[in-house]
Amino acid sequence: MKIEPDKNKEEFLQLLRSTNREGMEETLEDLESMGFFDAPASAGHHLNKKGGLVLHSLNTYHAAMAVWEAMKTIEPSLATEVHLDSIIIASLLHDVCKSDIYKPTVKRRKTPIGTWEDTEGYKVTYKNFPMGHGEKSLVLLLCSGLVLNDDEMLAIRWHMGAWGINMNSLEDTRSYDTARKLYPLVAIIQAADSLAASIMERTGEEMDEL
Repeated sequence: MKIEPDKNKEEFLQLLRSTNREGMEETLEDLESMGFFDAPASAGHHLNKKGGLVLHSLNTYHAAMAVWEAMKTIEPSLATEVHLDSIIIASLLHDVCKSDIYKPTVKRRKTPIGTWEDTEGYKVTYKNFPMGHGEKSLVLLLCSGLVLNDDEMLAIRWHMGAWGINMNSLEDTRSYDTARKLYPLVAIIQAADSLAASIMERTGEEMDEL
């Protein structure tokens, strides 16, 4: 999937500004200073290149819109239970936790003919703000002054689904289950994030390695 940094950033900013949400401009300034717009989406998997995080966020938004529109045809109540602004905000901002964890490095990679070569890549560090994943995204956004609704906060917090739960914690498990039942946005963003990474962003090289 081709990354077009300027075009992707423009779409990202336009969508978020369309919500007219209080604190949005301050949040966007903080994303810029945190390195969000240059960050990859992962260190060694989907969109692990400069600007990959913005594209992944947009892919999640487009997947969330597709899920929402399709589900409204069989569950009409979603037209009022879930709002467009909430889909935009939760999908585009669910992974701001990744803004500062990927650092450029040089890695060794095996070529198709069996030799080894140096290649540019990323290493992961959590030392800047070791707050976790979904919860880190939420805290960063709130610290930036972004006003969020309950369903938006919970969709961002639990966007990793079961992978974001401490399975030894009954409180985590019950909180996640309750959030999904109370707010359909939680399930929509979780599904969209998975669809973006597993389908929209898969590469031929990854398929060959299966």
